Amino acid sequence: MGYNCVLIMKKEEIHLGDIERIVLGQAPLEFMAEVLVRTAVIYLALLIVLRLLGKRMNAQLTITELAVMITLGAIVAVPMQIPDRGLLPSIVVLLCVLVLQRGLSYLTVRSRAAEVAVHGDVTLLVQDGVLQTDELKKAAISHEQLFAQIRSHDVVHLGQVKRVYLEGGGHFSVFKNPEPKPGLSVLPLKDKKLHKQEGKASGQHACLHCATVVDAQTARGACPTCGHEQWTHAVAETSPVAAEA
Repeated sequence: MGYNCVLIMKKEEIHLGDIERIVLGQAPLEFMAEVLVRTAVIYLALLIVLRLLGKRMNAQLTITELAVMITLGAIVAVPMQIPDRGLLPSIVVLLCVLVLQRGLSYLTVRSRAAEVAVHGDVTLLVQDGVLQTDELKKAAISHEQLFAQIRSHDVVHLGQVKRVYLEGGGHFSVFKNPEPKPGLSVLPLKDKKLHKQEGKASGQHACLHCATVVDAQTARGACPTCGHEQWTHAVAETSPVAAEA
Protein backbone atom coordinates (compact mmCIF):
# COMPACT_ATOMS: atom_id res chain seq x y z
CA MET A 1 0.00 0.00 0.00
CA GLY A 2 2.97 2.29 0.45
CA TYR A 3 2.06 3.81 3.82
CA ASN A 4 3.40 3.46 7.33
CA CYS A 5 1.41 2.99 10.51
CA VAL A 6 2.33 5.24 13.42
CA LEU A 7 1.75 3.12 16.52
CA ILE A 8 3.00 5.51 19.19
CA MET A 9 2.02 9.18 19.38
CA LYS A 10 3.83 11.89 21.26
CA LYS A 11 1.98 13.88 23.89
CA GLU A 12 2.20 17.11 21.90
CA GLU A 13 0.58 15.40 18.91
CA ILE A 14 -2.65 14.74 20.80
CA HIS A 15 -5.29 17.47 20.48
CA LEU A 16 -8.98 17.19 21.33
CA GLY A 17 -9.79 19.40 18.36
CA ASP A 18 -8.10 17.04 15.89
CA ILE A 19 -11.39 15.66 14.58
CA GLU A 20 -9.85 14.02 11.52
CA ARG A 21 -7.42 11.98 13.63
CA ILE A 22 -10.12 11.02 16.14
CA VAL A 23 -12.55 9.89 13.44
CA LEU A 24 -10.24 8.44 10.78
CA GLY A 25 -7.08 7.72 12.75
CA GLN A 26 -3.63 8.19 11.24
CA ALA A 27 -4.01 5.73 8.38
CA PRO A 28 -4.84 7.17 4.95
CA LEU A 29 -8.35 6.94 3.53
CA GLU A 30 -7.27 4.09 1.26
CA PHE A 31 -6.91 1.92 4.35
CA MET A 32 -10.67 2.22 4.98
CA ALA A 33 -11.28 0.14 1.86
CA GLU A 34 -8.64 -2.34 2.96
CA VAL A 35 -10.35 -2.65 6.35
CA LEU A 36 -13.48 -3.86 4.58
CA VAL A 37 -11.52 -6.55 2.76
CA ARG A 38 -9.64 -7.57 5.92
CA THR A 39 -12.88 -7.73 7.91
CA ALA A 40 -14.60 -9.88 5.29
CA VAL A 41 -11.71 -12.35 5.15
CA ILE A 42 -11.31 -12.64 8.93
CA TYR A 43 -15.08 -12.87 9.40
CA LEU A 44 -15.35 -15.77 6.96
CA ALA A 45 -12.37 -17.51 8.58
CA LEU A 46 -13.93 -17.03 12.01
CA LEU A 47 -17.26 -18.47 10.85
CA ILE A 48 -15.50 -21.54 9.49
CA VAL A 49 -13.58 -22.06 12.74
CA LEU A 50 -16.73 -21.63 14.86
CA ARG A 51 -18.56 -24.10 12.64
CA LEU A 52 -15.77 -26.63 13.06
CA LEU A 53 -15.72 -26.13 16.83
CA GLY A 54 -19.17 -27.71 16.99
CA LYS A 55 -22.72 -27.03 18.10
CA ARG A 56 -21.73 -26.42 21.71
CA MET A 57 -20.51 -22.97 20.72
CA ASN A 58 -24.14 -22.09 19.89
CA ALA A 59 -25.41 -23.28 23.28
CA GLN A 60 -24.28 -22.56 26.83
CA LEU A 61 -20.53 -22.05 26.94
CA THR A 62 -18.22 -24.04 29.18
CA ILE A 63 -15.12 -22.46 30.72
CA THR A 64 -12.90 -23.69 27.90
CA GLU A 65 -15.33 -22.52 25.23
CA LEU A 66 -15.57 -19.10 26.85
CA ALA A 67 -11.78 -18.93 26.87
CA VAL A 68 -11.77 -19.79 23.17
CA MET A 69 -14.30 -17.05 22.40
CA ILE A 70 -12.24 -14.43 24.22
CA THR A 71 -9.11 -15.64 22.45
CA LEU A 72 -10.82 -15.47 19.07
CA GLY A 73 -11.86 -11.89 19.76
CA ALA A 74 -8.27 -10.92 20.52
CA ILE A 75 -7.00 -12.70 17.41
CA VAL A 76 -9.37 -11.17 14.87
CA ALA A 77 -9.17 -7.57 16.14
CA VAL A 78 -5.55 -6.91 15.16
CA PRO A 79 -5.47 -7.92 11.47
CA MET A 80 -8.73 -6.11 10.74
CA GLN A 81 -7.58 -2.71 12.00
CA ILE A 82 -3.77 -2.46 11.91
CA PRO A 83 -2.33 -1.94 8.42
CA ASP A 84 1.11 -3.43 9.07
CA ARG A 85 -0.32 -6.76 10.28
CA GLY A 86 -0.95 -9.49 7.71
CA LEU A 87 -3.97 -11.79 7.56
CA LEU A 88 -2.15 -15.10 7.27
CA PRO A 89 -0.61 -15.16 10.80
CA SER A 90 -4.02 -14.57 12.37
CA ILE A 91 -5.63 -17.29 10.26
CA VAL A 92 -2.88 -19.69 11.36
CA VAL A 93 -3.54 -18.77 15.00
CA LEU A 94 -7.26 -19.39 14.46
CA LEU A 95 -6.46 -22.86 13.16
CA CYS A 96 -4.18 -23.48 16.17
CA VAL A 97 -7.02 -22.56 18.52
CA LEU A 98 -9.30 -24.93 16.62
CA VAL A 99 -6.83 -27.81 16.98
CA LEU A 100 -6.28 -27.03 20.68
CA GLN A 101 -10.00 -26.95 21.45
CA ARG A 102 -10.66 -30.13 19.47
CA GLY A 103 -7.81 -31.89 21.24
CA LEU A 104 -9.04 -30.79 24.65
CA SER A 105 -12.57 -31.95 23.83
CA TYR A 106 -11.23 -35.35 22.75
CA LEU A 107 -9.24 -35.64 25.98
CA THR A 108 -12.25 -34.86 28.17
CA VAL A 109 -14.33 -37.48 26.36
CA ARG A 110 -11.66 -40.14 26.88
CA SER A 111 -10.78 -39.30 30.50
CA ARG A 112 -13.16 -38.68 33.40
CA ALA A 113 -10.38 -37.01 35.39
CA ALA A 114 -9.65 -34.63 32.51
CA GLU A 115 -13.35 -33.85 32.16
CA VAL A 116 -13.66 -32.92 35.83
CA ALA A 117 -10.46 -30.85 35.71
CA VAL A 118 -11.60 -28.89 32.65
CA HIS A 119 -15.37 -28.63 33.06
CA GLY A 120 -15.79 -29.14 36.80
CA ASP A 121 -17.87 -31.74 38.63
CA VAL A 122 -21.47 -31.91 39.80
CA THR A 123 -22.13 -30.53 43.30
CA LEU A 124 -25.06 -31.67 45.45
CA LEU A 125 -26.60 -28.60 47.10
CA VAL A 126 -29.93 -29.92 48.44
CA GLN A 127 -30.68 -33.48 49.53
CA ASP A 128 -34.20 -34.46 50.59
CA GLY A 129 -35.09 -30.87 51.44
CA VAL A 130 -31.93 -30.24 53.50
CA LEU A 131 -29.25 -27.75 52.44
CA GLN A 132 -25.74 -29.14 52.09
CA THR A 133 -24.11 -26.14 53.75
CA ASP A 134 -20.51 -27.30 53.31
CA GLU A 135 -21.04 -27.66 49.57
CA LEU A 136 -22.70 -24.25 49.41
CA LYS A 137 -19.63 -22.70 51.02
CA LYS A 138 -17.27 -24.47 48.62
CA ALA A 139 -19.31 -23.29 45.65
CA ALA A 140 -19.58 -19.74 47.12
CA ILE A 141 -23.36 -19.76 46.72
CA SER A 142 -25.53 -17.89 49.21
CA HIS A 143 -28.89 -19.12 50.44
CA GLU A 144 -30.72 -16.43 48.48
CA GLN A 145 -28.89 -17.25 45.25
CA LEU A 146 -29.91 -20.88 45.62
CA PHE A 147 -33.48 -20.03 46.61
CA ALA A 148 -33.84 -17.82 43.53
CA GLN A 149 -32.90 -20.75 41.31
CA ILE A 150 -35.30 -23.05 43.15
CA ARG A 151 -38.16 -20.55 42.87
CA SER A 152 -37.69 -20.49 39.10
CA HIS A 153 -38.87 -24.14 39.13
CA ASP A 154 -42.20 -23.23 40.81
CA VAL A 155 -41.02 -24.39 44.23
CA VAL A 156 -42.02 -22.44 47.34
CA HIS A 157 -40.45 -24.54 50.10
CA LEU A 158 -37.66 -27.10 50.36
CA GLY A 159 -40.01 -29.90 51.35
CA GLN A 160 -40.95 -30.01 47.67
CA VAL A 161 -37.33 -30.64 46.65
CA LYS A 162 -35.67 -34.04 46.31
CA ARG A 163 -32.32 -32.91 44.88
CA VAL A 164 -30.63 -29.74 43.63
CA TYR A 165 -27.37 -30.06 41.70
CA LEU A 166 -24.94 -27.39 40.59
CA GLU A 167 -23.76 -28.73 37.25
CA GLY A 168 -20.21 -28.43 35.99
CA GLY A 169 -21.37 -25.87 33.43
CA GLY A 170 -22.71 -23.58 36.16
CA HIS A 171 -26.46 -24.14 35.81
CA PHE A 172 -28.79 -25.66 38.42
CA SER A 173 -30.79 -28.88 38.11
CA VAL A 174 -33.81 -29.17 40.42
CA PHE A 175 -35.67 -32.44 41.03
CA LYS A 176 -38.96 -32.17 42.86
CA ASN A 177 -40.04 -34.54 45.60
CA PRO A 178 -42.98 -36.68 44.37
CA GLU A 179 -44.21 -36.77 47.97
CA PRO A 180 -43.70 -33.26 49.44
CA LYS A 181 -43.10 -32.88 53.16
CA PRO A 182 -42.82 -29.83 55.47
CA GLY A 183 -39.84 -27.65 54.64
CA LEU A 184 -38.13 -24.28 54.85
CA SER A 185 -39.71 -21.52 52.77
CA VAL A 186 -37.69 -20.23 49.80
CA LEU A 187 -39.88 -17.17 49.26
CA PRO A 188 -38.19 -13.74 49.56
CA LEU A 189 -38.24 -12.38 53.11
CA LYS A 190 -39.53 -9.04 51.81
CA ASP A 191 -42.71 -10.66 50.49
CA LYS A 192 -44.45 -10.70 53.87
CA LYS A 193 -47.90 -10.87 52.30
CA LEU A 194 -47.14 -14.16 50.58
CA HIS A 195 -45.43 -15.52 53.69
CA LYS A 196 -48.66 -14.97 55.64
CA GLN A 197 -50.51 -17.10 53.10
CA GLU A 198 -48.17 -20.05 53.61
CA GLY A 199 -49.64 -22.91 55.60
CA LYS A 200 -47.60 -23.72 58.71
CA ALA A 201 -46.83 -27.34 59.51
CA SER A 202 -48.28 -28.13 62.93
CA GLY A 203 -45.53 -28.68 65.50
CA GLN A 204 -42.77 -28.61 62.87
CA HIS A 205 -39.86 -26.17 62.77
CA ALA A 206 -37.17 -25.65 60.13
CA CYS A 207 -33.56 -24.63 60.73
CA LEU A 208 -32.81 -21.31 59.03
CA HIS A 209 -29.25 -22.43 58.29
CA CYS A 210 -29.63 -25.92 56.82
CA ALA A 211 -33.43 -26.35 56.51
CA THR A 212 -33.57 -29.48 58.69
CA VAL A 213 -37.15 -29.98 59.93
CA VAL A 214 -37.67 -31.15 63.53
CA ASP A 215 -40.45 -31.21 66.12
CA ALA A 216 -41.09 -28.31 68.47
CA GLN A 217 -39.23 -29.84 71.41
CA THR A 218 -36.05 -30.50 69.40
CA ALA A 219 -36.20 -26.94 68.08
CA ARG A 220 -35.60 -25.62 71.60
CA GLY A 221 -31.94 -26.51 71.25
CA ALA A 222 -29.30 -26.65 68.53
CA CYS A 223 -29.99 -28.12 65.12
CA PRO A 224 -28.93 -31.80 65.06
CA THR A 225 -27.58 -31.35 61.52
CA CYS A 226 -25.61 -28.09 61.59
CA GLY A 227 -25.55 -27.00 65.24
CA HIS A 228 -27.24 -23.63 64.68
CA GLU A 229 -30.07 -22.46 66.92
CA GLN A 230 -32.16 -20.27 64.62
CA TRP A 231 -35.55 -21.75 63.81
CA THR A 232 -38.74 -20.83 61.98
CA HIS A 233 -42.06 -22.52 61.36
CA ALA A 234 -41.85 -25.13 58.62
CA VAL A 235 -44.18 -24.69 55.66
CA ALA A 236 -46.79 -27.42 55.33
CA GLU A 237 -46.54 -29.74 52.35
CA THR A 238 -50.10 -28.74 51.40
CA SER A 239 -49.46 -24.99 51.72
CA PRO A 240 -51.98 -22.89 49.72
CA VAL A 241 -49.08 -21.03 48.11
CA ALA A 242 -47.50 -24.33 47.05
CA ALA A 243 -50.80 -25.45 45.56
CA GLU A 244 -51.09 -22.25 43.51
CA ALA A 245 -47.51 -22.62 42.24
